[in-house]
Amino acid sequence: MSLKNKVHVGASNDGEPAHAQQFASPAAPPSQLTLSVESPGMIEELQELWRFRELLLTMVHRELRVRYKNSFLGILWSFVSPLVTTVVMWLVFSVFMNNGIHNYSAYYLAAFLPFAFLQQSTLDASQSVLSALPIVKKVYFPRELLPLSVVISNFIHLLLGFVVLFAYLLVVYIRFPGSFPIQPTVIYLPLLLIITLTFATGMALLSCALNTFYEDVKYLVTVGMYLMLFCCPIMYFVEMVANSKINREPYFWVYKLYNLNPFAALCIAFRKTILAPTPVLGRDGIRYAAIPLDWNYVLAAGLISVATLVLGYSTFNRLKWRFVERP
Repeated sequence: MSLKNKVHVGASNDGEPAHAQQFASPAAPPSQLTLSVESPGMIEELQELWRFRELLLTMVHRELRVRYKNSFLGILWSFVSPLVTTVVMWLVFSVFMNNGIHNYSAYYLAAFLPFAFLQQSTLDASQSVLSALPIVKKVYFPRELLPLSVVISNFIHLLLGFVVLFAYLLVVYIRFPGSFPIQPTVIYLPLLLIITLTFATGMALLSCALNTFYEDVKYLVTVGMYLMLFCCPIMYFVEMVANSKINREPYFWVYKLYNLNPFAALCIAFRKTILAPTPVLGRDGIRYAAIPLDWNYVLAAGLISVATLVLGYSTFNRLKWRFVERP
């Protein structure tokens, strides 16, 4: 167990170290044993986690295998789900509502994939300890392996989703030759993936730790993620927010607050780094020019992600030794 035990033994009260004497009572016998237990720090917890890295890989493999167990398509469902969702959104917004966006399905998919990863990782991780509670009570291993395996398996599905996106863009380019649809700024994609993975891990650890004791958390997370779907520029474009009636001079505070939401900032960043900027038709019939990506908001999302990870990991480590007390 990753605990540091300090044992101080003294032959007499006079010969005891000063830090051991403070635990002795005035009437203590000459020979005494003083035991103090300190909770391990974050560095020790990370070292312990590294020792169990092979178990983590095994658990990730199990997550991927069990998820599509007894299904005909197996892991191909990772491709089918985003494609079906994209087709439906294309029918609604491009065909029925005629939003005037060329290749709208690609813009939708570029923003939907990272959001779906954040949503699914947080929801799945919130139940990870509860579903494995009988094992947690009998076998020792770093408890954070449970939510981490969920996040990593969902991250693999995110990468597969981007494979689908890039393949789709290449097919469209071959079918309708013109300007190449993938922008040079796609080189920043690994950075955005790291930020998204950091944020998802922090959210997963925090929701998992709290939901283990307070199962209302999973319902709050479910509602929150549903509402966040509409608070992020996935089905619409951020240019619509910038040019809305509520976002007026001199401060444009609605647009600024909107971009400080890390969910929204990451969806915007993925869309603008992968795909070419496109003008957006507003509700007033005016076609608004595309707004370039503001990297200050990406930096803010990165800082919030790191802070979320530190908060989630510290909260998880503080509560994980009480998981065995869960009835």
